[in-house]
Amino acid sequence: MRAAPPLEASILARIGNTPLVALKSIVPADCARILIKLESENPTGSMKDRMALAMIEAAEKDGRLKPGGRVVEYTGGSTGVSLALICAVKRYPLSIVTSDAFSKEKRSHMAALGAELTLVRSDSGGMDASLTRNMIEAARQIAETTGAFWTDQLKNADQLPAYHAMGEEIWRQTEGKIEAFVQSTGSAASVRGVAEKLRALKPGVRTVAVEPKESAVLSGGKSGSHKIEGVGAGFVVPLWAPSVISEIVPVSTEEAMAMARELARAEGIFAGTSTGANLVAALNVAKRLGPGATVVTVMCDSGIKYLSTALYAESAGKAKEWAGPAR
Repeated sequence: MRAAPPLEASILARIGNTPLVALKSIVPADCARILIKLESENPTGSMKDRMALAMIEAAEKDGRLKPGGRVVEYTGGSTGVSLALICAVKRYPLSIVTSDAFSKEKRSHMAALGAELTLVRSDSGGMDASLTRNMIEAARQIAETTGAFWTDQLKNADQLPAYHAMGEEIWRQTEGKIEAFVQSTGSAASVRGVAEKLRALKPGVRTVAVEPKESAVLSGGKSGSHKIEGVGAGFVVPLWAPSVISEIVPVSTEEAMAMARELARAEGIFAGTSTGANLVAALNVAKRLGPGATVVTVMCDSGIKYLSTALYAESAGKAKEWAGPAR
């Protein structure tokens, strides 16, 4: 019988130390094994809980955030939900700048946790550089007029230690038996932080960044619109550190969505589009490495956050209507 988890003083104690699970059905026999880090086990169902807590606690420690002070951030949703959780527990008012380009589930979740939302309209319902910059400007204006502490996630290195800790978890869970780590790139903090830790522990480990094929700016391509929420800002972000990245794998929105759906059907792991992108790239790497190697990737968040989007909405529409009892 599995031991009951300990009594926790706060929901914040449940952030981190997430499980690592081996994939079976969708991994071909002739490639490396793939392990996926279930970040959906964090309180909001997202890996962003780690970085939100780290940014708030760093600001508390050095005095940038005073008791009862307002917090502001621009976000595709997951960072905002995570900040809303942290701010609810710590009793900070929170202003969030987001967009119709991101799922309504995320917006509803932020509001339910007490965040005040400002919506920036997108041109086509997709993420691109213009939208990112407009959201940043709206957040800057709110910070300026309210005196709020702006977490400014694209520039805030306070989140890196949270992902160093995640790298340490992966190292312990694999007992050091890891040849490659694969992760999608938004603010770049997660792929950078985990890569820095794993490379410190095993210099030869392969670290792979994933970006949208429609906006492959890290690979030297043109900025464009895509629908992989939470990644692909449309420009090279300040925390991007190519020195710790072995390669970049571009993945299209279509590929990412198809893989996320397959992951749910074949493995029972219900995730978002960025997780699908991770797995497309992880399979690419695993096939090249071959049997005997281990590739670790990330389930960034839960698919529950995307039920109303193109990722899963069509599946619900295929339900058959009952005709009534047979006569």
